[in-house]
Amino acid sequence: MNKFQIILHHAFRYVWNALFIISYPVLATFGLLFIGVTYAFSSLSKLLTKWRPDQKTETVTVSDWEILPNTDELLEAKIHKQIMFGPTCYQLRRKDGVPSVLQDFYFGGKVRFMEEAILLEKWNATDSKQLPDFDICLYYPDEDRLKSLTNIKCFDWHLSEIEEQSLSFKWFDGIQGGEVKVAL
Repeated sequence: MNKFQIILHHAFRYVWNALFIISYPVLATFGLLFIGVTYAFSSLSKLLTKWRPDQKTETVTVSDWEILPNTDELLEAKIHKQIMFGPTCYQLRRKDGVPSVLQDFYFGGKVRFMEEAILLEKWNATDSKQLPDFDICLYYPDEDRLKSLTNIKCFDWHLSEIEEQSLSFKWFDGIQGGEVKVAL
């Protein structure tokens, strides 16, 4: 190295050291302030939670079985299979512990509580290659009886009309639609 390069090297080294010496306390102070502010807010949060009104603590019990909505808390469901990009298949049982005909089949998530019965979507197959293939059924909980109404081969169906002695279902499979009227 020549003399000029050595002078530049020492000058830049002194400038770099001076910048480090000046900025280090600033960076260290910022770090300590950040830790201090975090600690202060944590302490404030703990203090405020002590002043919160007493709330009932609930014990959460993990169970695979969940109460099925729209069934007057009569049925419980457990996920059997989730079809990729499709619906979920459930096992059903009565919440009161009575052995039921429902335990032999798999059902979809569409449930409608009617006056004397519960409208269910019974799956005829759980293999995704054989779907959709559903029987729309009425479950009579008093008699523990499952009555098949009609077979529908699409996921998109709904109960469109309830008459005295018949039910109307509308369906749409993405290409065509239709309506099925079933006598009770």
